[in-house]
Amino acid sequence: MFQIETDICIIGAGSGGLSVAAGASRMGARVVLLEGHKMGGDCLNYGCVPSKALLAAGHKAHETSATAFGVTGHAPQVDFPAVKDHVHRVIETIAPVDSQERFEGFGVHVIREFGTFISDTRVQAGEHVITARRFVIATGSRPFVPPIPGLDQVPHYTNETIFDLRDRPDHLIIIGGGPIGMEMAQAHRRLGSRVTVLEGQRALGKDDPEAAAIVLEALQAEGIEVIEDAHVSGVSNHDSAVRVSTRDGRSFDGSHLLMAVGRQVNTDNMDLEAGNIAHDRRGVTVNASLRSTTNRRVYAVGDAAGGLQFTHVAGYHAGIIIRPMLLGLPARARTDHIPWATYTDPELAQVGLSEAQARARHGDKLEVARFPYHENDRAIATGQTRGFAKVMVVKGRPVGATIVGAKAGELIHIWALALANRLKMGAIAGMVAPYPTLGEINKRAAGAYFSPRLFENPWVKRVVRLVQRF
Repeated sequence: MFQIETDICIIGAGSGGLSVAAGASRMGARVVLLEGHKMGGDCLNYGCVPSKALLAAGHKAHETSATAFGVTGHAPQVDFPAVKDHVHRVIETIAPVDSQERFEGFGVHVIREFGTFISDTRVQAGEHVITARRFVIATGSRPFVPPIPGLDQVPHYTNETIFDLRDRPDHLIIIGGGPIGMEMAQAHRRLGSRVTVLEGQRALGKDDPEAAAIVLEALQAEGIEVIEDAHVSGVSNHDSAVRVSTRDGRSFDGSHLLMAVGRQVNTDNMDLEAGNIAHDRRGVTVNASLRSTTNRRVYAVGDAAGGLQFTHVAGYHAGIIIRPMLLGLPARARTDHIPWATYTDPELAQVGLSEAQARARHGDKLEVARFPYHENDRAIATGQTRGFAKVMVVKGRPVGATIVGAKAGELIHIWALALANRLKMGAIAGMVAPYPTLGEINKRAAGAYFSPRLFENPWVKRVVRLVQRF
């Protein structure tokens, strides 16, 4: 065995682990980074990057068949293997940023082995035993595959394997109507597959119902079959097809099956008990500083911390724990300013409280400011008038925002900034946006908050009449 002593040992080279490794090593700490699989983690290899590359290909195919704007469209000729080549080129282009060589250039000692705790101060990785002052668990998550009867006998895909499929599915059945399921549904539909989505409850059920309805209407208009309240009871092979059965007696046949029902945290093979690290099925039990509640040497970031499962959250967590680990400064993680987006067309983005959450928390103090896409000049010019922005406001400060429509994932940024810095609505209303841009939607939504105060207030009208006398 090789014995190594270090300041910080990071387990997992995904977004969170890499961010901690880069920051800590460049600030002078001795860092050991353990990764038993691919550098870059799920986001680079199986998640955010390949899914957006596939969606981009689908979007290009969809554009060629458009007949608006006085331009005659045509049916796209999709070369599905070439599409997958595009996906893998995108991964390969970004991969050097997350590579072992780059981090070794920072001075990080990279060991390509999985890490397992053997005590509260030591981790074993292959033939290495690492003793560290502090540990960071950044192991991410993997697709959750539920124990559906018959599934173990039927070929099926997850987001870890679907991007290696070279033949276009004739009819893709997707179990799971969350963001991953709906993004993959639209991408494959636009690339020429029939698609059926089976969701046990409500599709996009964690999002604002009003916004989700606009997305689902758009996807169904493209020919995607979305079946809600479809509780899957079994899966089988049937006449060279995949058959999915539901509890109410229905069955759905397709050529390929994709499981997209959620994520499972990667902490089950780390022997956390040996490290005196409290945990549950959601991840490591941490306090507001992302520190283990039972082993003060240990921090957890990203999915392993048991909260929101987004790549940008892992990066945010990395910035939080750097402060106490390296500088001895206090730091606490927040969630009220964390945005997220579903990259369908139209996109759906959220930050802070939804309207329902805000009403439950703030009651009559809540005001909702809205502005529709169809009144934005740029949206009219580009034919992207479907959608709206709405902002939940309490005492002049936004507490949440929902945007559904073109570029919603980009437009949500300004509300994330407002919530992170506790800005008032006046800060957004006072912004000058270039004309014509979709960004004006945010300014007009802020303006909608002030309009009743200016145009429907009798005292304002009295002051104006008085001033006009002079």
